[in-house]
Amino acid sequence: MKYQFTEKKDTRSGFGDGLTEIGRSNPEVVALCADLVGSLKMGNFIKENPSRFFQMGISEANMMGTAAGLATAGKIPFTGTFANFSTGRVYDQLRQSIAYSEKNVKVCASHAGLTLGEDGATHQILEDVGMIKMLPNFTIVVPCDYNQTKAATIAIADHEGPVYLRFGRPSWPIFTNSDEKFEIGKAQKMISGTDVTIMAYGHMVWKSIEAEAILQAEGISVEVINMHTIKPLDERAILNAVKKTGCIVTAEEHNINGGLGESVARLLGQNEPCPQEFVAVNDSFGESGTPDQLLEKYGLSTDNIVLAAKRAISRK
Repeated sequence: MKYQFTEKKDTRSGFGDGLTEIGRSNPEVVALCADLVGSLKMGNFIKENPSRFFQMGISEANMMGTAAGLATAGKIPFTGTFANFSTGRVYDQLRQSIAYSEKNVKVCASHAGLTLGEDGATHQILEDVGMIKMLPNFTIVVPCDYNQTKAATIAIADHEGPVYLRFGRPSWPIFTNSDEKFEIGKAQKMISGTDVTIMAYGHMVWKSIEAEAILQAEGISVEVINMHTIKPLDERAILNAVKKTGCIVTAEEHNINGGLGESVARLLGQNEPCPQEFVAVNDSFGESGTPDQLLEKYGLSTDNIVLAAKRAISRK
């Protein structure tokens, strides 16, 4: 299947539109924000549901504690702030107040990864997936474009238990169908192939599709999988893929330590050892720059994925 796009839109808008939609159908959904309503695209939800919105100000830890309390009272709280403030600033509250007691809180985190761009290293969190992955009871979802982010936002409202939903700031190609149902924990095969598997999430799915086109033109058959749910991991999809292709590349807008790549490596080491290459930020902070400049500098470009796929194949 060939993927094309005619429009770009930021994934955070998918979150905002999804939140508005579930606000109309589920009266138990409430929203909280730490003084970033515009950035999180929560305005329409607030306009339609003013009594179900809580502006917490710049007090993220208090927001998480309040969300846990609302969940205890039977509400379905969606918290909204930048990924850096949704995790690093509030890890104690996530662990003690939400994960430990399995509170039904949806932690919705925007402006994740290098593609936050010009705001620089202090805001470009690259370790959040690893941090949340280590918390028992949390589900981690990272959709790939506007349509999938909207669908994922709607889906997590029906999921019982804490969820970390990660999305981004930049305009990005829309390449999934608007009517596609989102299934938590079920990997999405984008392209079938036999020579190498490329597995990615978030913005890196589109980069992987671009890489597949280059490799296909060179006669290399690539399987592209969108691993939008990092926890729980669709282990069967990974094992089936590598049994067919014999090698894998994991691509993620995250630190190489603690991300999807390490989860895949553990699974393969225990069940189906094979060559694996990692496309990720190599244990460093980011810096200010445009999204494309940063992806290029830190080794997350389309060409980096192409080269990683060739290395994986050469090691079979």
